[in-house]
Amino acid sequence: MAQVEPQEAPESSDNGPQIAFEETEFDFGEIHQGDKVEHVFNFTNTGNAPLILNNVMTTCGCTAPEWPKEPIQPGESNQIKIRFNSTGKSGRQNKIITIQANIPGSTTRIKIMAMVLPPEKEESN
Repeated sequence: MAQVEPQEAPESSDNGPQIAFEETEFDFGEIHQGDKVEHVFNFTNTGNAPLILNNVMTTCGCTAPEWPKEPIQPGESNQIKIRFNSTGKSGRQNKIITIQANIPGSTTRIKIMAMVLPPEKEESN
């Protein structure tokens, strides 16, 4: 019987889909209560299999994600758009967005931040 040498398992970074963001955090800076702002997080599938974003979850209803539902092929880029509604918010806001994809054993998180100031007062003439 011929002996077969055991093969090492390929590293996870070389196998299957992988997600790489251009940035994982974005700070809107100072905004006023009631402002609605949005930011686009760009990412690339750096793996060797199609990437599928199964779900993008936010920590509260003030933050709304929009993400591609079709598979992202290896080497292709796409984006996740995050909208933040500051109505009823005040002070420093840190919102975590959790991305569930078809990457075994991996959950990815991105974050938006803002300093919500009191509503702008309209100037009367």
